[in-house]
Amino acid sequence: MSGHNQHGDHHGHDHGHDSHHHDAHDHGSLKSYSIGFILSVILTAIPFWLVMNKTISNSGTLGLVLLAFAAVQVVVHMVYFLHMNAKSEGGWNMMALIFTVIIVVIAMAGSLWVMYHMNTNMMPSMMPEMNMNSAS
Repeated sequence: MSGHNQHGDHHGHDHGHDSHHHDAHDHGSLKSYSIGFILSVILTAIPFWLVMNKTISNSGTLGLVLLAFAAVQVVVHMVYFLHMNAKSEGGWNMMALIFTVIIVVIAMAGSLWVMYHMNTNMMPSMMPEMNMNSAS
């Protein structure tokens, strides 16, 4: 029995997790969370104001500006709330992020490409033929 107790003490609940609690970069502080919150509010309020006041009249330009604000807000959330950087988890978080971005870009670009070509190749070619046939 005493041998079992010694073995049980060897497998305590420590498991070396204490080293992570002393690293200031792993966990956020009230200051970093406050900065992240303020930046998030600003990055939400500015696009809302741009859309509601119709500051940018061209819808394409407005869309690009909104996408830029969204991308910056994603970075703010990753840095201030998820605590992701190039050094966290030995660089594996950054590798996973890069892989995810590549997959999302491929999926979105492919979807937009298919929708654009479906629109230009299907509908416009049918419209003039119908108008010509009905006029004859």
